[in-house]
Amino acid sequence: MKTDIEIAQSANMLPIGQVAAQAGIDEGLLEHYGRVKAKIDIGPLRDRPRKGKLILVTAINPTPAGEGKTTTSVGLADALKRLDKNVLLCLREPSLGPVFGVKGGAAGGGFAQVVPMEDINLHFTGDFHAIGAANNLLAAMLDNHIQQGNALGVDVKKITWRRCVDMNDRQLRNIVDGLGGRMQGVPREDGFDITVASEIMAVLCLASDLKDLKERLARIIVGYTCDDKPVTAADLKAQGAMAALLKDAIKPNLVQTLENTPALVHGGPFANIAHGCNSVSATDTALKLADYVVTEAGFGADLGAEKFLDIKCRAAGMDPSAVVIVATVKALKYNGGAAKADLGSENLEALERGLPNLLKHVENITQVYGLPCVVAINRFVNDTDRELALIRDRCSELGVNVALSEVWGRGGQGGIELAEEVLHLCGQPHDFRFAYELDRPLREKIETIVKRVYGGAGVSYSGAAAKELDRLEAMGLGGLPVCMAKTQYSLSDDPAKLGRPEGFTVTVSKVRASAGAGFVVVQTGDIMTMPGLPKVPAAEKIDVDENGVISGLF
Repeated sequence: MKTDIEIAQSANMLPIGQVAAQAGIDEGLLEHYGRVKAKIDIGPLRDRPRKGKLILVTAINPTPAGEGKTTTSVGLADALKRLDKNVLLCLREPSLGPVFGVKGGAAGGGFAQVVPMEDINLHFTGDFHAIGAANNLLAAMLDNHIQQGNALGVDVKKITWRRCVDMNDRQLRNIVDGLGGRMQGVPREDGFDITVASEIMAVLCLASDLKDLKERLARIIVGYTCDDKPVTAADLKAQGAMAALLKDAIKPNLVQTLENTPALVHGGPFANIAHGCNSVSATDTALKLADYVVTEAGFGADLGAEKFLDIKCRAAGMDPSAVVIVATVKALKYNGGAAKADLGSENLEALERGLPNLLKHVENITQVYGLPCVVAINRFVNDTDRELALIRDRCSELGVNVALSEVWGRGGQGGIELAEEVLHLCGQPHDFRFAYELDRPLREKIETIVKRVYGGAGVSYSGAAAKELDRLEAMGLGGLPVCMAKTQYSLSDDPAKLGRPEGFTVTVSKVRASAGAGFVVVQTGDIMTMPGLPKVPAAEKIDVDENGVISGLF
């Protein structure tokens, strides 16, 4: 079989104007980036009412075996199109760091991909460059303000704003800069985050329009004065220039799937440090144009889906109609203690031990959030009938159906069973609700998520975290939602605790305000905002020949 990139390179892509016409987008609203990519001027669409049903694709806690969440999202959209439904796909943009680090690409796989795959995985339309430039402009203006006399009285030991670059680079996590004498800046401890962990990314993804974007940028807290007063981007008069850098980046990007289904690929903040979803502007536009909108959230349902529902849907007034939880037999067996090398063999015992992870996510969607869901099993050839029957039986006990998904090998045709179940769910009544209300104290919101969503017993706080929570409450930020930064590999904050751990305590190590994004980031355990490259980076397999043909992306 061809590799993912070979399949993508042989795709029959339509001119982007034809794809736009399918989606009901007038040619005059397109800003072309070549033949098969375009940005959309959404201004003329702003007053249209939403008409579409929103379908969220999420997954169990990720494992080295893989789950195929993006692949399933693409295949489901293609399947709905095959059923003659008016559908739009909304995905997140891949980040260069993971592409060259551990993933090698993030545009789906097999015969369920968005294209042009190489462009999407690399520079695309320059959105991430604009985000990084805006982030670093703010950093430069902050340090210049201190150099030029520090009229605001910024305490250099209380600066919270970091620089960013879209590449996994552990060397930049913690640095000392401003060295070399008085004219080279003020020496201080500093550091870099990966671009997708920048608050600018979260701001871009949650902003409804350019005006809202600029207002959010103005509220960003960059540090504190000696008497603990917050210093914002507005204090530095930076928001106008930052918004100018982002004026095109905020416009959704239009591409297509291998089967020419229209797709809006826009935004992509880390799900364990930001809200981890497609942009509000893209999803909102899709809901105005299509009858069905398929979108995804980052990592497992405890992170991505929780933030999609408690942060994005709350902020944007969105009401999902159905949720798809993606799992694989292999991943469930891994959660049940089976070794990675043995996942291809039937093992009902390991599967039985791993199933509680899936069932917890199902319970969260149906009981915590009140939404109908279906479990999509991303099927592999060595999955046995007995293993699949066991999953069906356990899910049926919770009143949830299981649909087999074979979109990787068969494209949209392999997702028909899943699409039909999703259409059924979209026709059912539901009672969508949030896990917590905004008027509760920050600590109560945190503890609600830990107990209700993760299944933990309680929360402990470091001294610094407790002090910061008190300060944020005193600053009037207690009414914000909380954005939990936690390992994606476990329901707990310990990546080694697989399956469905119980009785655990989550330790909150650090808290900070993302006032521009509109939430409070709560860091638990050992969370990296700047990942490193693995021993064998995916970059070692990526190449380009003398004709400009790229290989090694997958």
